[in-house]
Amino acid sequence: MKRRIMDLIQEKPWLGWAIFLATVIVVFLVGLFGASIMERRGEAQLAYQMVKPINDWEPRNEVWGENFPREYETYSATADTSFASKHGGSAKIDYLEKYPNLVILWAGYAFSRDYNQGRGHYHAIEDIRNTLRTGVPQPGTCWSCKSTDVPRVIEQRGAADFYKDKWANLGSEIVNNIGCQDCHDPKSMNLRITRPALIEAYQRMGKDITKATHQEMRSLVCAQCHVEYYFKGKEEKYLTFPWDNGFSAEDMEKYYDGVEHKDFEHKLSKTPILKAQHPDFELYMTGIHAQRGVSCADCHMPYRSEGGVKFTDHKIQSPLYNIANSCQVCHRESEQNLINNVHDRQDKIEELRGSAESAIARAHIEAKAAWDAGATDAEMKPVLALIRQAQWRWDYVAAANGVGFHSPVESGRLLGASIDRAQEARVQLSRVLAKHGVTGPVVLPDISTKAKAQAYIGLDMPKLIAEKTEFKNTVLPEWDKKAAARQAAMPKEKK
Repeated sequence: MKRRIMDLIQEKPWLGWAIFLATVIVVFLVGLFGASIMERRGEAQLAYQMVKPINDWEPRNEVWGENFPREYETYSATADTSFASKHGGSAKIDYLEKYPNLVILWAGYAFSRDYNQGRGHYHAIEDIRNTLRTGVPQPGTCWSCKSTDVPRVIEQRGAADFYKDKWANLGSEIVNNIGCQDCHDPKSMNLRITRPALIEAYQRMGKDITKATHQEMRSLVCAQCHVEYYFKGKEEKYLTFPWDNGFSAEDMEKYYDGVEHKDFEHKLSKTPILKAQHPDFELYMTGIHAQRGVSCADCHMPYRSEGGVKFTDHKIQSPLYNIANSCQVCHRESEQNLINNVHDRQDKIEELRGSAESAIARAHIEAKAAWDAGATDAEMKPVLALIRQAQWRWDYVAAANGVGFHSPVESGRLLGASIDRAQEARVQLSRVLAKHGVTGPVVLPDISTKAKAQAYIGLDMPKLIAEKTEFKNTVLPEWDKKAAARQAAMPKEKK
């Protein structure tokens, strides 16, 4: 064979040059490939090189930032709340002002006082301190998803003791905003679950969360908080996810009915209401992105490169702010077409949502009229069951972020079911009212603005605002003073 090749080269000298050039090209490509591997390995080592080892349960994001400046810089950018999309973003929206019917739907519950669009993780502590909702005595459980201090305190005291304490008692302990420790192991930087409720919910479902893949963890760390939950036990207030029967709205409703849970009794209709929290993860699980294996981080924390280093953008935000790095990684349509696609779905969900809110608000007001006319518990029981079901299905969609975009089909189905149950409740109410001599339509009050709706349900807003102002001027400085002294004594790096 060797002689044959030599013979061929002697016969055709150009063949020798061709073999030589082909060899040079192959060697060059192999060298390039090897250099790329070494560069990526170097990047990986550089990306996770600890300049200063971090203590277990270190809550201060700026301490983590000394090791991971790119991630910390992008995380700090979440302080910017100027982005507003057509239906969301991080800019402040006063939802009670925008949707006055919400005041009626939550009559008798703290959300009727104050409810704004979430401004993001960077503002979690400031916002929970300032909201009028925390003017009502709350358990320690309310801090669970607001701070990197929560895993630290739970580690010290145990989850049960943390949950059942009073919210006000923990004010000086919980001061650092949601951040690094909530999702990362300080030694390996691997994603980890720091909230017991998610682990416990998986265990009750017979699942081992430690077997989750890295891609699954890129959603599960979010599911520590962006889920439906309730505080179990009158005194214990133990944070519990109602997933024992499954993830759907009906599955969780069955769980709540089984344990006879209610978040509050409605002030007007006396309905035992379920208040949905923010079931983002559950709604996402019914959508096409989850079915295709796309994680929360893929869209809300896309990868980016800087100086040849690939890292995760920790400016957690609406994908509409950064379509090139989020949507267009998979979708090849133009940016404007993708925005139009999102808005088209959200517009339809908004329309259905408005119809549901209007029907449920009317049902509450008409139920009050029925009670005032002398309706009995037996007459009202089936009506209140329908109102409870209607409001749960509406809230399951309304309380989730994204205006239904995480699963537009499921959101539309639930809002349709909500409207159907609310209107059926109103039909039954008309019969009850007629039985007690009210044959004409119930005259609806003027609830066209937040202020008018709050006045109708009897809220003394000047008094509530004055009480919050006093709290901010007297209590918060003391919390901050104690927290500063405690944190000054904490070592900044592992010894």
